[in-house]
Amino acid sequence: MNNYIKVNSSNINAICYEGNDLLVEYKSGTKYRYKGVPKNTYDDFMNAESKGRFMNESVKGKFEYERLSD
Repeated sequence: MNNYIKVNSSNINAICYEGNDLLVEYKSGTKYRYKGVPKNTYDDFMNAESKGRFMNESVKGKFEYERLSD
């Protein structure tokens, strides 16, 4: 069982960091695994005022990903 942490975001429901992977559950229920994400990027994500903005600027398009579910 993954340890997702609920976050305050209009688009993201919860985040989990597992190994070097960032797991993101969106409000829609869809989950993605972003691979090879450094721990400091995860830490910055958790501290970001806007999770959605951080996701768009620092994660999407920068790491390999896979859709886990919808």
